[in-house]
Amino acid sequence: MSNRNYIDAYMTGCVEIVQRIDRADIDRVIDHLYTAWEKGRRIFIFGNGGSAGTASHFAADLNKCTVIEGKKRIKVMSLVDSMPWVSALTNDDGWDNVYVEQMKNFFEPGDVALALSVHGGSGSDKAGLWSQNLLKGLQYARDHQGVALGFSGFDGGAMKQMAHACVVVPYNTTPHVESFHVVLHHLVTFCLADRICRSD
Repeated sequence: MSNRNYIDAYMTGCVEIVQRIDRADIDRVIDHLYTAWEKGRRIFIFGNGGSAGTASHFAADLNKCTVIEGKKRIKVMSLVDSMPWVSALTNDDGWDNVYVEQMKNFFEPGDVALALSVHGGSGSDKAGLWSQNLLKGLQYARDHQGVALGFSGFDGGAMKQMAHACVVVPYNTTPHVESFHVVLHHLVTFCLADRICRSD
């Protein structure tokens, strides 16, 4: 396949996603994050691999880009950014528990856990089932009177079933899903900033 054909095919996929993605799910995620801001609750964001990079970026943007003069600030933590803590927990408690163990230090009723995963916890590879640490984090939020949110892809996986709201990128390639998670996190962040700006 030539470069041009590949480019055209990739862009065609992007157009299909824009046409098919569920706007109501995006709306629900924004509503939950707005409520967290309104009530002064914490938001914990996490993911694995490329989704860990998006989690870090998303947390940074929410903390920085929603700052409105005269309004209280949002409280967001990325659980992928402290390598010493992440590696210590992985070593002592296992990769499956790396996000739950961090949440135990801070999580309170009403807080939000937001996980990003291409497959939403479905499927497996050499290390076993994918993204079980993400699902454990969402379940911890549910079990402790919190809100579980997800960004997924493909068919949404287990994450779609367990989250209070889950935006599924309806496409079956990792590059498209990861790309659109970044698009979505920017959309959510700046829509939230606009809503905070207009709040009483």
